[in-house]
Amino acid sequence: QVQLVESGGGSVQSGGSLRLSCAAFGYTGSNYCMGWFRQAPGKEREVVARMNSDGRTNYADSVKGRFTISQDNAKNTLYLQMNSLKPEDTAMYYCALNFGFWFLCPGASNLYNYWGQGTQVTVSS
Repeated sequence: QVQLVESGGGSVQSGGSLRLSCAAFGYTGSNYCMGWFRQAPGKEREVVARMNSDGRTNYADSVKGRFTISQDNAKNTLYLQMNSLKPEDTAMYYCALNFGFWFLCPGASNLYNYWGQGTQVTVSS
């Protein structure tokens, strides 16, 4: 059974930083995409960043230059380093897993097979 467990959310002031973690359990495949998505109240879920098993990354335009996705394969953990946070980054953040090979990981949330429970990020001005 695949499980994704996020941690690292919290409340920060504008300009601050947070690092989110997503520990993956139970997935043994060598090909995958993992992504970070977020959903603010009253808004649709949107992709933030994703990374494939070869390490290729993609970012939403709104976070380019501020957020960095990375992974530690030895720990089966995905990270999202978020710097220069803005109030508009406030949302519930989710990690997600798609098993299969993608040259560029998809941005559509319905293509991801497993989801974590989410971790709240709140940025105050």
